[in-house]
Amino acid sequence: MEENEKDEVETGKHYINNKKFCKAMTEWKVLVKEAEECDDKRPPVTDYIAESFLKIAEHLSHRPNFINYPFRDDMVGDGIENCLLYAHNFDPEKSSNPFSYFTQIIYYAFLRRIEKEKKQSFIKYKCLQMKDMDGKLVDWMRRESDSANYSEFLQKHFSLTETDISKLEPKKKKKIPKRKRK
Repeated sequence: MEENEKDEVETGKHYINNKKFCKAMTEWKVLVKEAEECDDKRPPVTDYIAESFLKIAEHLSHRPNFINYPFRDDMVGDGIENCLLYAHNFDPEKSSNPFSYFTQIIYYAFLRRIEKEKKQSFIKYKCLQMKDMDGKLVDWMRRESDSANYSEFLQKHFSLTETDISKLEPKKKKKIPKRKRK
């Protein structure tokens, strides 16, 4: 049996062997400390560590609270990027559980991405609304769904309150009376 197959059998239902991951992180941390003492560049993470980051991020993205986002690939990318940025902060002397450490890093990277995307969606909506001077887009959206659903849509996707929604609604044009000829 090859070493990879042996690891798969050992882990069973778990997709990462935490002991092996901890050992790999400890060995890499020794290399990082040696590089810092010699004022060299930090060594890149091993393939096994990078693969573990990828597996953690990918599996976390399939959880029910993250699965339906259209930008899931961006979330995974952000999570891996943050793991690579902060991998040197993992201290094997304090914790022997790198799986949970990096899962937390990825989880919060996902939350930050979701907030960024919400802001971007809101900005897109505001731009559409500003371009929609006659209110045709808003009228179309209201016709497609009743006004209660429209408010719920705005609250759900943009975290808006009722007062924010009322500010977004287009202002009705005042009728200007025609001037009388002299």
